[in-house]
Amino acid sequence: MNIEAIVTGAYEEVCYLVWGASKQALVFDPGHDLELIQDQLERHDLEVVAYICTHGHADHINALADLHDMRPAPIAMHSYDLEWAFSPANQIAPHYPMPRRPDIDKFLLLENDTDWHFADLHFQCIETPGHSPGSCCLLFPEEKIMIAGDTLFKGSCGRTDLPGGNARHLKDSLKKLKQLPDDIHVYPGHGSDTTIGIERTTNFFMQ
Repeated sequence: MNIEAIVTGAYEEVCYLVWGASKQALVFDPGHDLELIQDQLERHDLEVVAYICTHGHADHINALADLHDMRPAPIAMHSYDLEWAFSPANQIAPHYPMPRRPDIDKFLLLENDTDWHFADLHFQCIETPGHSPGSCCLLFPEEKIMIAGDTLFKGSCGRTDLPGGNARHLKDSLKKLKQLPDDIHVYPGHGSDTTIGIERTTNFFMQ
């Protein structure tokens, strides 16, 4: 499996392209910099088979509608975040306006303990509320890779002072992630990658 990190926008959010031998790719959290994401898809000659949103904050989905216009594919987001992700409540002035809702009839809903298969890719959805009500981590169990969104960072974790944040829920979510094997490679929504083992032993918020 291949994974490419693309740092986007003023908040340096990380969009991930994930693909296997088929060259059919998942796009995780296209937050900003549409042209940059497009360039990388073209450089690797990738076909988008789905867009996966770890959560709904504007810095993670602001390029979603425009990219979907150019490369239509199913979009998955947790139902709790879908309720407000494309509303006036979700904007971060001056860097991120209210995200435009993609022209799609129905979203795929990311829910807990759900297995997803797209082309030759397989991942599991782990609900990790706290940073937002519908935050999710997406685990590729065979490859031991997890796209963590803003739940877990290298040496830190997601903030809970934004609308919908809940510190108690985030604490419970981090406890859940702490049970994963040490060799799970974590790709967060901001910053550099890490492992569950490193975070279990060095991250204050995982203690």
